[in-house]
This record gives sequence, C-alpha cells and structure tokens, in this order.
Amino acid sequence: MTKQDIIADISKGTGLTQADVKLAVEEFLTVVSDTLIEGKNIEIRGFGTFLTKVRKPRPARNPKTGEIVPLLERIVPLFKFSTDLKKRINRPGSEKPQASQQGSAQSAGEAAIY
Repeated sequence: MTKQDIIADISKGTGLTQADVKLAVEEFLTVVSDTLIEGKNIEIRGFGTFLTKVRKPRPARNPKTGEIVPLLERIVPLFKFSTDLKKRINRPGSEKPQASQQGSAQSAGEAAIY
C-alpha cells in the first residue's frame, strides 16, 4: 500500500477530499520526521511507537573486496508495534497475509523506516 492508497482510503472513509487528506497525511509525516530528528519518541497507543536507536560503531566487511571497514556510530529510526496490534495481526483463525520479503531480517516487532 502506498501513501496515495492511504490517502484514497481515508478520503473514501471520511468523505473528505483527497487534497484535504493529503495535506493532513503530509503534515503527520512531517511531524513524525521532525520529532524523530529531535531525538524524541512518538507513542500512538494501540498502534505502536516511532523511536530512534543509537547503533554502536563496529567493523564490517566490504563484500566485494573483503576489506574490513569501520562503521561509525549512527542513529537509526525504528517502529515498534504495540502489543495490541501484534495480537490483532496474529489473531487465531484470521487469514494470514503472505509475509513481506522486505524487512524479513528485522527483529520481531520492529521495522526499519526508510
């Protein structure tokens, strides 16, 4: 689902114009981005938490050359799903959507935000 799909669904569900919904969605994303840049978390109860985490420096290997290169300390954005949402997704008897290939290496309950 893309941002445009979300805008269309919200517009259909609320009766608001797509232009109005797009403005609200864009502003929401701006607020989330700006808040994470400031180093603050955003908790939406029943949905999840947007947060940042400091990754320590470590050595890595260049797969082409095999050379060891240092990875510097960096801050990565994460999303941690709420327990309620995880339970709703994994509800017994519900149809299981096929797992997305992207992000399959992420730990349970966390997804990288790109």
